[in-house]
Amino acid sequence: MAALGLLVFTLTGCYESASDVTLYEPGVYKGSDDPLLNQAGSAEREDALRERFGGQRDR
Repeated sequence: MAALGLLVFTLTGCYESASDVTLYEPGVYKGSDDPLLNQAGSAEREDALRERFGGQRDR
């Protein structure tokens, strides 16, 4: 009985409910909007990134 109880206890960790599964559609991003996306490609943002990472090119 103890072995059966242990088996049942260990198998409950493998249980996965069908409602826990997330279905994704190819090519569709369902996450929240990225606030930096509006700044991407702007000269001001490019200059800030160039200044920030400019010293890392020597490696």
